[in-house]
Amino acid sequence: MDHRKVDATGIELLHDPSTNKGTAFTEAERNKFGLNGLIPYALETIETQVERVMMQLSHKHSDIDRFVYLTGLLDTNETLFYRVVMSDPVRFLPIIYDPTIGEACTKFSHIMRRVRGVYLSIAQKGSIADSLSHWPDRDIRFICVTNGGRILGLGDIGANGMGIPIGKLQLYTAAGGVPPEHLLPLFLDAGTDNEQVLTDPLYVGLRRKRPDTETLYRFVDEFVDTVQQRYPHCCLHFEDWTGSDAVHLLQRYRDRACCYNDDIQGTAGIALAGMINALKIKQGSLKDEKIFFAGAGSAGIGLADLFVSELVNEGLSREEAQARIIMFDEKGLLVKSREDLFDFQRPYAHDQSPTSQLLEAIKTHKPTTLIGVSTVGQLFTQEVVETMAAHNPRPIIFALSNPTEHAECSAEQAYSWSQGRAIYAAGVQFPKVTLHGKTYLPGQANNLYIFPAVAMAINATSAKRVPDSLFIEAARGVAEQVGQDLLQQGCLFPPQSKILEISQNTAAKVSKKIFELGLSTLEPPKDFLEFIEKHTYKAEYLSYI
Repeated sequence: MDHRKVDATGIELLHDPSTNKGTAFTEAERNKFGLNGLIPYALETIETQVERVMMQLSHKHSDIDRFVYLTGLLDTNETLFYRVVMSDPVRFLPIIYDPTIGEACTKFSHIMRRVRGVYLSIAQKGSIADSLSHWPDRDIRFICVTNGGRILGLGDIGANGMGIPIGKLQLYTAAGGVPPEHLLPLFLDAGTDNEQVLTDPLYVGLRRKRPDTETLYRFVDEFVDTVQQRYPHCCLHFEDWTGSDAVHLLQRYRDRACCYNDDIQGTAGIALAGMINALKIKQGSLKDEKIFFAGAGSAGIGLADLFVSELVNEGLSREEAQARIIMFDEKGLLVKSREDLFDFQRPYAHDQSPTSQLLEAIKTHKPTTLIGVSTVGQLFTQEVVETMAAHNPRPIIFALSNPTEHAECSAEQAYSWSQGRAIYAAGVQFPKVTLHGKTYLPGQANNLYIFPAVAMAINATSAKRVPDSLFIEAARGVAEQVGQDLLQQGCLFPPQSKILEISQNTAAKVSKKIFELGLSTLEPPKDFLEFIEKHTYKAEYLSYI
């Protein structure tokens, strides 16, 4: 058994979730650390404790009740929490994160029992360094930070969005093996424009409207500078900012800080992984695809940019690659004549006739791939799917918006309307579909396959920057772990039941890329998988003697 040095004793040792073992403390540990009388007499294994947790969970009647219970477990015994979650990721990851996390965020101010992470308010601007210094741990490797501006499909929910950084970092550990002691969830509170939230008497955030962009960015500047000074080895993970802020803040810091945005780069990475495998089924090449994006916000632009980078890798010029991408937002096609576009959208605004009708645009441009990142449920109507199938033997259709009610179309709709010819993936998990005697297994394009693996690679290598090429490498790493048996059923992603193994294999590839790019000052290992495994957290109790 590995050993760990602890300074606390007695009740203090039990009250620290990172050191508490409950009834699993050995007799020698109980004698040494003054625990006799503070815990029941039985000497239990972690397996017995897991059995008790499973029994207690069986009495819960909803996933939000299970979420609250597991959060309480994390507050008391961190190791046991991760042992439970990692024992059955297919069952528990949807409870601690998506889709249950959406409901948890809407109720965050009401169900909060223990403060977790750091809350920095714009009202404290100028003294962020002092506020951040109150967090006791100094070896922080990752901070997941949001301002609650665009939480899932819920929009602006202010401080209630803190549930997202908390949940994201739990996935770092449960799905990627990143040690939890190096992780810090953080809410950057600049107010909210949500009137319902502002008038909630239990709301835990700053009760004021959001500031103008310049004021917000000065606040974020102070935060980023403070983090780099206090935590020089820390990577910033921006999460669920409004679309324009997400893109502009990533542009602002990516060349001077170790940072990334999962909504932009992680989503793009998993979509690229799905595209790689869709093209295996189709026996085609990315450079032969004409890709139509329904949605031109931060996620859509992130996907387009990463696809362009991969097309450049295949030999196209950037202009040629951008010409293969068509983008459509709530106002219609992105065309050069539009005056309402953001700077990051303009590379995809082509010299073509405008239209605000999705079906008309698809009929005109005849794309081979249709990707939905619109958050508009049922946007891909029967006519849209039938039109895609009319000019494509194997149309690629990705309905990536979530939660389920926001998916552009369901798996059953995509398969039935295309007569089983669609190569389909969604942002949520749909059940198997049987059509004309054949069973299709729709895959879930879940960022879970990407960001924990990238984070583990960054952690192991102490990478200085996070370029897009790391997400391309992660996409390739995920794609190559899908067997031919799954591809034959139309599934583009590996089974989530093996998520830790998948993440380790992917992280090994990303780590190798980090060294190739000269982003680490460490000595490169001979065996990259062994290198990652040595850095992987294990949900096991350590001996204190």
